[in-house]
Amino acid sequence: MIEKTFLRYGKQMYLKNVFTQMQRFCSSKITNTETNSIINTGDPSFLGIQTIFTNELKFVNKECYDPLPTFRILNSSKSVQLPKDFELNEEILIKIYRKMITINIMDKILYESQRQGRISFYMTNTGEEAIQIGSAAAINLEDIVYAQYREAGVLLWRDHSIMEFMNQCYSNHEDTSKGRQMPVHYGSKKLNFVTISSPLTTQLPQAVGTAYAFKRSGKEACIICYFGEGASSEGDAHAAFNFAATLECPIIFVCRNNGYAISTSSVEQFKGDGIAARGPAYGIHTIRVDGNDVLAVHYATKAARQLCIKERKPVLIEAMTYRIGHHSTSDDSTAYRSTTEIDHWNCYTPITRYRTYLESVGLWCEQQDQQLNESVKKSVLIAFAEAEKKLKPCWKELFTDVYHTMPKHIRKQVQSMEKHIAEFEEHYPLHLFKEA
Repeated sequence: MIEKTFLRYGKQMYLKNVFTQMQRFCSSKITNTETNSIINTGDPSFLGIQTIFTNELKFVNKECYDPLPTFRILNSSKSVQLPKDFELNEEILIKIYRKMITINIMDKILYESQRQGRISFYMTNTGEEAIQIGSAAAINLEDIVYAQYREAGVLLWRDHSIMEFMNQCYSNHEDTSKGRQMPVHYGSKKLNFVTISSPLTTQLPQAVGTAYAFKRSGKEACIICYFGEGASSEGDAHAAFNFAATLECPIIFVCRNNGYAISTSSVEQFKGDGIAARGPAYGIHTIRVDGNDVLAVHYATKAARQLCIKERKPVLIEAMTYRIGHHSTSDDSTAYRSTTEIDHWNCYTPITRYRTYLESVGLWCEQQDQQLNESVKKSVLIAFAEAEKKLKPCWKELFTDVYHTMPKHIRKQVQSMEKHIAEFEEHYPLHLFKEA
């Protein structure tokens, strides 16, 4: 079923007005009665391009193609027809919902924490929970994740604890990045989640490089790389697509098209049929999926992983969603979009749609929902309070981890800092920092 939705080299995307022309040139020798010319299929072909010859001059644009369809499972009705090979059991279906609720509640608490000045920065995942949880549930722990900055749900699914999220956002001494990263720039070596970096799109070519290493080693795993539609306009994205296609790397590109690259809407950012249309042009298996449908995202990602590992080739998934929250705590989205628009999408959130489905099949009810929300909120607030009280990393961590063995010039800087602190100790809140 879903394999038919994937597109390879654009063979299923055809020109409506040229289709009859293609049929006319199927024979080995055809006479064009209008021009009295002879066209031979024996004409030399072009390296890397499979094409036909025509004497009709026609420029091609997006109006010549049918838009790529959007794969969906949870429709507007309650009578949902799951694919025959859908394998999620009741336990996993409920776990998916629990994780979606958890990331949503954690977002609300940490967002308010930043507004109160308790942390410096935060980015919410509101409206995009289905992409994160649905895709994370479809891959294995051996698969390496290259994320952007709105994939906390992927880490949550891999059992990254609430406390670990809080430690990172509060930059305390138990933060694995030792306070050197901005909040929400998570990373976990044990969970194969590469640390997030702020510069846009840098993770794409890096992810392809890792995927190529997987291919060379013959490892039965793949890379999954997340990015927004804004990142797709960066040069790194095009380089990554081309390298992945030509080197045939086992990587799943997941583009979460949430409508806005900070304040720039997708309408202003690019023309054409979204991001998915670029996949076949680069020679990549491609599918567009409803990013607000967690079951569709899961099913598509699972099929993509199977295809990716079996053929050792890349897959592109464009997940259509909507960023309900602000881009970050540094942003006020009402400056460039109406509250009416936001309210409209609030009626179609991934959590609401999925809860409606679970209720329709008897797996969830209002009482369970209330208990879950209260339980998660309590656990998040406990972790929040503990993380806030922990000491900051020792100031000497400023100089560690740059080199395997600290060189002379760095040791000299440490000694200089030690003398400075000893002289001006009363000006620094050293009681808030962990001792060496």
